[in-house]
Amino acid sequence: MKVLHSVHPDDFKIYGTEQIRDRFLIDNLIKADQINCAYTHYDRIILGVAHPVTNTLTLENYPNLKADYFLERREIGIINVAGDGEVNADGEVFKLKKLDCLYLGKGVKEVSFKADDAANPPVFYLLSSPAHKSYPTSLMTIDEAEKVNAGVDATANKRTINKYIHTAGIQSCQLVMGLTVLHEGSVWNTMPPHVHDRRMEAYFYFDIPEGQKVFHLMGEATETRHILIGNYGAVVSPSWSMHSGAGTSNYSFIWGMGGENLDYTDMDAISIDDIR
Repeated sequence: MKVLHSVHPDDFKIYGTEQIRDRFLIDNLIKADQINCAYTHYDRIILGVAHPVTNTLTLENYPNLKADYFLERREIGIINVAGDGEVNADGEVFKLKKLDCLYLGKGVKEVSFKADDAANPPVFYLLSSPAHKSYPTSLMTIDEAEKVNAGVDATANKRTINKYIHTAGIQSCQLVMGLTVLHEGSVWNTMPPHVHDRRMEAYFYFDIPEGQKVFHLMGEATETRHILIGNYGAVVSPSWSMHSGAGTSNYSFIWGMGGENLDYTDMDAISIDDIR
């Protein structure tokens, strides 16, 4: 499991392309019949992908967690971004279609993933944070998610924000999670950008057409940098870093975070005029 250590903003200013990609980008996550995860020192978030095709995959414990099982002191949000599949949580089976979300709280001991059809397998994105309290297992379909329409065609940022795990949705200990779908002809996400001084944020980009890329923008507003990301790429954004992006096509992304509160609106906006 790849480990990402915390980076100071002053150090970040001198990073080259390869250092930035190494310290913040998690790619090559999609492997048939494998679960691939990365551990970050940003709020102790773990993110990854389970991609069952012909085999059932079990969420194993990792030695560096120093726990008896993965969710002994953690919670996890799971969003399917591909074909239909199922998640088995302590013997209870949940069917997830594309863009459905499942939350599992602290104390769930056995978690496994299975595809309905090997010809069109699921891609389960996983986001886990530490938890000190147990909350009920909860499934929310894409149709049930609270939706916010933002942006306009004129500025190429028309998008639909789907909220799953937050104060008015699925209840959790400290995990917040949802996804944004850009409309055809729109390419900008989270513009104007913002930062969260009280929590990190992770992005997982998907539905990027073949041959297209997303320019993920990060860094302090006056010292911006970018990472080029392809389909099924994830990036970690520290609390001091803005996060935004523009693609060579429209795309979708999952946003998620852990931190001091569950308030979706807890953000510090950055004026476009102040970006450098």
